[in-house]
Amino acid sequence: MTRQTYLFTSESVSEGHPDKVCDRISDAIVDTYLKQDSDSRVAVETLTTTNKVVLAGEVRCAGDVSKDELVEVARRAIKEIGYEQDGFHHATADIEVLVHEQSVDIAQGVDASGNKDEGAGDQGIMFGYACRETDVLMPAPIHYSHQILSEMAKARHNGSAPEFGPDAKSQVTLQYENGVPVKATSVVVSTQHSEGTDQQALREKVRGYVENVLPEGWMCPEDEFYVNPTGRFVIGGPDGDAGLTGRKIIVDTYGGAAPHGGGAFSGKDSTKVDRSAAYAARYLAKNVVAADLADRCTLQLSYAIGVSKPLSIYVDLHGTGKVDETKLEECLMEVMDLSPRGIREHLKLTKPIYERTAAYGHFGRKPDADGGFSWERTDLVEKLQQSVS
Repeated sequence: MTRQTYLFTSESVSEGHPDKVCDRISDAIVDTYLKQDSDSRVAVETLTTTNKVVLAGEVRCAGDVSKDELVEVARRAIKEIGYEQDGFHHATADIEVLVHEQSVDIAQGVDASGNKDEGAGDQGIMFGYACRETDVLMPAPIHYSHQILSEMAKARHNGSAPEFGPDAKSQVTLQYENGVPVKATSVVVSTQHSEGTDQQALREKVRGYVENVLPEGWMCPEDEFYVNPTGRFVIGGPDGDAGLTGRKIIVDTYGGAAPHGGGAFSGKDSTKVDRSAAYAARYLAKNVVAADLADRCTLQLSYAIGVSKPLSIYVDLHGTGKVDETKLEECLMEVMDLSPRGIREHLKLTKPIYERTAAYGHFGRKPDADGGFSWERTDLVEKLQQSVS
């Protein structure tokens, strides 16, 4: 029997965390290529350390994107995040570009030809999840962890919290009773700050953002509220710790409340099912819950490189379902084409919409008018309800 009373913790990291700087640059590069050619193939990783950025990977694009342009894309992303410190500055960082043409072996497996449809860009398993813990159908611990840092970042950018630096982390532990989150038992926030900032004043300022994000009455006890536990956080970002694309995959998804297939999202175009099929899995799981077919839904998809159809689909409604899971699996395959091409066309994933996903989670966001976060729409509800009836 599933436990009903327990503590569960999730963490988030800000846009200025070294790994998130890398995710942002990699996704900015994806968008740059897609603006040139919507059929671009991109797999670009970023490494950062003290005043150094390395871009590496493979691409294919009908347009022309120079190495100098990639350097400027990286500088612009770093500047918008807010890094202008001696050890990591958008204007002075040494940026090395090691990006080359996509492997012909990969290309021939992915491309459509003759009677062969476009295949998956790699093998792998992808998971989607949705639940009723929040109004965006996301697990509460990761949702509130993201929101705390997002609000702090807004304050930093609009000038109301100039003492905040770009690098920050949050961690929220919630108590569950009868399977429902009821309050926070501890909250941890570590934020980079300017030299000479009073730590007590910083604590009180951070408290305001935490209390505004958490539901009323959910604030943790005073002795379980931790702000900069080490006592000082002036040196931050890539100057304090090296960063790499794709190292925050649990932060990007469900905060550990649901499985993760293991593949990162950032730096990849939508032929890579690590990204597109994970988006499709979230889309389907969210629509299942929004359609009131279950209170929780975990969905798994699997693919083989070069093969267009998914090899399997698995649904677990965690004992909350109002429909048979086997029938639901069949219905989900009917209401959406889950081939790489089908996913890309249904969710319109060839647009330059990825840089905005790089921080504060790929899921639980509001769909944008230009197609961003299309996988957060709930436009399959009626079709699903009809399909299972």
